[in-house]
Parts: sequence; C-alpha cells; structure tokens
Amino acid sequence: MSAETTYYFELLKKEVANTFLKEHAAPKSIGEWKGEEIVLFQEDLFDKVKAKVSEKWFYTYLKKDVEKLPRIDMLNMLSEYVGFTNWNTFKKEHENHAQFVAKGKETNYLFLAVIPVVILAWFLLKTSNEFHFCFVDELQNKSVEVALDIKIINKEESPIVLKTDSLGCFTYETSSEYITFVVKSPYHKTDTIVRHIDSNKNQKVHLTPDDYALMLQFYTDGNIKDWRKHKSKLQGLIADKAVIYQFHSNNIGIELFDKGDFIRLLTIPTSSLQRIKILERTFENGKIIKLKFIIL
Repeated sequence: MSAETTYYFELLKKEVANTFLKEHAAPKSIGEWKGEEIVLFQEDLFDKVKAKVSEKWFYTYLKKDVEKLPRIDMLNMLSEYVGFTNWNTFKKEHENHAQFVAKGKETNYLFLAVIPVVILAWFLLKTSNEFHFCFVDELQNKSVEVALDIKIINKEESPIVLKTDSLGCFTYETSSEYITFVVKSPYHKTDTIVRHIDSNKNQKVHLTPDDYALMLQFYTDGNIKDWRKHKSKLQGLIADKAVIYQFHSNNIGIELFDKGDFIRLLTIPTSSLQRIKILERTFENGKIIKLKFIIL
C-alpha cells in the first residue's frame, strides 16, 4: 500500500478504537485487544451498523499491520461505525492530514525520525494517572455511607492513608499505571484491591458485610435499640417471599432458608456469621428476591 493509503487505514483503526472506548473498557490500542474485548466489539459493531466481522478477520486486518486493504464493503462498514457515510467520505474528511504523509520518501524518513522524540516527550509530560473508586455494600447494593480507611501501598514509599468522602468514594493520582490499596471498614471485611488504569472506568468495589463485627458490638454494648434498627433494615431489604439458598462447601447439598431464618442467622454473633459469603443476589423493586450464600 502507498504511504497515504496506510495512513488512512491506520487512522480508521484509531477511530474505531476511540468509538468503542466511549462505552467500553479496553486497552487504547486496538492491536492489544484480546478475547473478551473482541467479542464486545463484534456485538457493538452489530448494534451500531448491523454488520459483523469474524475473529479471524479482526486478527488479520485490525490486530497487526497489513500489506493490502480489506474489501471496500468492510471499509465502508468501519467508516459508518465511526460516524461517516462510507470510506470515501472518511478519507475526504482527513485528506488535509494525509497530504503531509504522502509528500515523499524523504518526508517519510523525517516523519519516522520524529516519532521517537514525540513519544518520549509524551511520556515525560504524562506524569500522573487518576484512579477513582466508589464502594458498595455487597448485600444491600448501596453506597457504603460510613467513612472507610484507605491505605495506598507503594513499593518504594511509606503507605498513604486516606478516607472516603460522603458518597463512599475516593480519588488518587499517581505516575504508576497500577494501584494497590487496602480498604478497611468497621462493618465490612478488610479487602486488598489491585487495579490497572485501563480497567478503572466507572470503578465500583463491592465490600462484603461483616455482620459478625456489627452484631458483636450490639451485644457487647447492650445496644438493643440499634440491634432492632439493624434487624428492621434487613426486614425491609429482603422480600417476604424471597428464595434463599445455602450452599455447603463440601458439596453435600443445598439448604433452603426462609426470610425469618436468614435474618436470625445475620443477627446473632455466632462463629458461622463470621464465615458467611454471599454468592449471588437478585433485586426486584429494591428488595432481594433471590439470594445464595455459603458458610466457609
């Protein structure tokens, strides 16, 4: 392919990636997409232009540099996906930029020589990544209202301690592409979170309730008023006809609980309460109608 044609197709690939990333999380470079990202792209392409590409076609034309262009109907389809009528209108819109690329062999050499300098400058200027997390109670499916302790773990520095805001969220900037932190709550189990910047869009972290600690505090303090308030909150959270299953870790079967039995299990500080793990829950009209749990 000519330098101009190569330029247009590489630009189209970037526009395809940018369009996909508006609604999905994936690496910025389309060449780094793998299994799940490719499947999601195939679905998004079909939703927007009612057309499909095979995984083999994706690997042949979008994952690597190619020596010849795809068929014109495929180019038209991708151009429509990124907001243009067809391949010709896409090229016409970007022809002013392409003229610089097509000036000749000497210009191309100069352009290639400049690329490393531009990349180096970009890395030097890009000094921070912003991470944003919000915490949700796994059982209630609501934001955690109590302030949480966040300890940012840095390999070469002392830990940084933060607290969540009134919405149960926190934001942190770092030059690293990864973040590792420990989240502690008086009424949730401590958890260690590791995330990469590319998987950090609209990030929610579900925390497992530590009802054992809560109930133990109520019983130790003789706080009958708050204990009854907590029990009433559970009554309102779970539908009267909810289907609740207990799975056994030794695969000896499944036990069926009714709403009353499950709430009693959650409001007495026994050792089993400390080991409960919620496996799945289904909400309807703001109430749990199906729940699966296991006692580890």
